[in-house]
Amino acid sequence: MAKIKGTIEVDIQKCKGCAVCVSVCPTKVIELGAKVNDKGYNYVVMLNEDDCIGCAGCAMVCPDSVITVYKKKFE
Repeated sequence: MAKIKGTIEVDIQKCKGCAVCVSVCPTKVIELGAKVNDKGYNYVVMLNEDDCIGCAGCAMVCPDSVITVYKKKFE
């Protein structure tokens, strides 16, 4: 069976740091970072790309649609 590896891209300038995505991540690979964007919000960062399964739950719940999920299939 093929395995799926995922990664996310966050538009850090539009992220408001609401952390809704953090709470739905089943593998806990995203969290609010310590740095802030130009608007003064802490933005979401990815901790360990190798653990992301590409479920896209984070992108689906993001109220501002700032997360893009990429998936790659491995044999």
